[in-house]
Amino acid sequence: MTIYAALLRGINVGGHNKIKMAELREVLEKAGCKQVQTYIQSGNVVLASDLDADSLRDLIEKEINSAFGLNIPVIIRSGADFTAILRQCPYDEASLQEGESIHVSMLSGIPTAEGMERLAAVDRGIDEYTIIGPDLYMLIRNKFNESKLADSLNKLGTPGTVRNWKTMNKLADMVKELQM
Repeated sequence: MTIYAALLRGINVGGHNKIKMAELREVLEKAGCKQVQTYIQSGNVVLASDLDADSLRDLIEKEINSAFGLNIPVIIRSGADFTAILRQCPYDEASLQEGESIHVSMLSGIPTAEGMERLAAVDRGIDEYTIIGPDLYMLIRNKFNESKLADSLNKLGTPGTVRNWKTMNKLADMVKELQM
């Protein structure tokens, strides 16, 4: 079995697309996933499955639609991929200044050259970003919800879901526990 992190996009935000994590765990276990664990209410799932990443994504999206009547995009990363995301981060958490934070947008695929050009052309203020494969790392200098960069991610044309560095580290710990 492979360990995966499954990241649901846009659930339990502003009272929309509500899914209780206990119910989600139950749905995924009934669908054949093993060792299903969730972290906070924003759609972070770590689990084991015999399926490949694409098949698992399709299964989870189908089961969420069937159980909750919602069309929720799901981003899948294997445990190894998830560990690499943390290891490859171009920003050093230890050197963050007051008010700065690291966020990662895990994308559904590698952005096109055109998408990367569109994002590069926007005024992102003092925020920085780096794209490595299908993951976009952001160094946010002030508040995330006021970030011009965060507001411009749709310019990439590649859907993704963003998690802050604390959540990324917690999910990495959960992945490591299941890999043992």
